[in-house]
Amino acid sequence: MCLGIPGRITAIVDEQAMLAEVDVSGVRRQVDVLCVAEQGQPLASLVGAWVLVHVGFAMSRIDEAEALQTLRVLASMDELAGELDAMRTSAQA
Repeated sequence: MCLGIPGRITAIVDEQAMLAEVDVSGVRRQVDVLCVAEQGQPLASLVGAWVLVHVGFAMSRIDEAEALQTLRVLASMDELAGELDAMRTSAQA
């Protein structure tokens, strides 16, 4: 299953390509932030924001409480480990 999973933006990797590093429960990977960037705001303003990550894209911003609750629910359903493994594998490819 391919889920949208909460992650926190930790750094801007490439401003022109609109790539940021996201931490998802300790797994770090690069994602495209085009969908969550605010027009007229520097990309650096995204650092620290929680986003919903799906197939390499930050699809939407979410608040921290929602992010943490979603991570707890995914962990209780045993979905979190599988998604984190998939993220690790795709980051190595």
